[in-house]
Amino acid sequence: MLKLPWSSSNAGNENKDENPSEELPHRRACCGRTRRFWLILGMSAVLSVAAALGLGLGLGLGRGGSDGDGRSDSDSPSFVQPSGNSTTQGVNGTFWQPSAGASWQIVLQQPLHSFTPNVSIFDIDLFENNASIITQLHAMNAKVICYFSAGSYESFRPDTKDFNPLDYGNELKGWPGEKWLDLRSPNVRAIMKKRLKLAAELGCDGVDPDNVDGFVNDSGFPLTRQTALDFLNFLAAEAHALKLAIGLKNAGDIVKDTTSLLQWVVNEQCVAFGECALFRPFIDEGKPVFHIEYISEKGNSDVSTRTRSEICGVSDEAGFSTLMKKADLGDWVEAC
Repeated sequence: MLKLPWSSSNAGNENKDENPSEELPHRRACCGRTRRFWLILGMSAVLSVAAALGLGLGLGLGRGGSDGDGRSDSDSPSFVQPSGNSTTQGVNGTFWQPSAGASWQIVLQQPLHSFTPNVSIFDIDLFENNASIITQLHAMNAKVICYFSAGSYESFRPDTKDFNPLDYGNELKGWPGEKWLDLRSPNVRAIMKKRLKLAAELGCDGVDPDNVDGFVNDSGFPLTRQTALDFLNFLAAEAHALKLAIGLKNAGDIVKDTTSLLQWVVNEQCVAFGECALFRPFIDEGKPVFHIEYISEKGNSDVSTRTRSEICGVSDEAGFSTLMKKADLGDWVEAC
């Protein structure tokens, strides 16, 4: 776990948060940090990061207001696809290509209980949902991205018996039972092919493979940047052959090498870490940046106006699809 890296420029902001800090066990930050960390959502510090990004990068995450159920003012009252969605003919097959700015929701490590808010894309857990749920989402004209960890061994998944001890290395810090995988392993790749096949059989439109950046973490294996790119090329070829779209998860170090290969990127906490510029190349290609900022607000009340402005107020023009979520990645959401 890693605390928010307050820079020297923020050293004078002694009163960083009006609320007690809490641990936020979400997915990793990019670029050499430990994968998951806890964040003190410092109001003054995040505001200064947002201001710096707005001046230096022209990067905007806001797309209008949101009520308590996460709908923006511009959302349609029914599920509709953004006009820019399309299918793409690749070398290995035809697959879905969402457009930049598409609306979305993400719910992981639990079944989807709510079919709101009214968004065009749901990112859900591959192993916690079934074909019936996906069929219901399709009936509402929503696309479905199915999440799984492609780069880590999770002891609670139903296919853990398929791994052998040589496939996994060091434990993810703070996450007992989860270990980095050797992305070079033929057995690991065979297991991932099975997961992709399961996604296709369930009716998923795309996949969200997590933890591909072991090369910037203490994985226990001699993984490199090229290892990650080779692995992503393998996953993309297999996914596209099954008519599945596929995205990048965090891994800001390799964004520029993957924009032509992958259909989107999912990022966590780029505002908090001042890293949003790393993910802008996907927007430049007309592809979505599905962006999450984790908040420390308690209970199920709406996000405060102050927090919303700090996360969403950078600019209205960047096209990031930004959500405010709690660390458990449950149903609760507010969108910019």
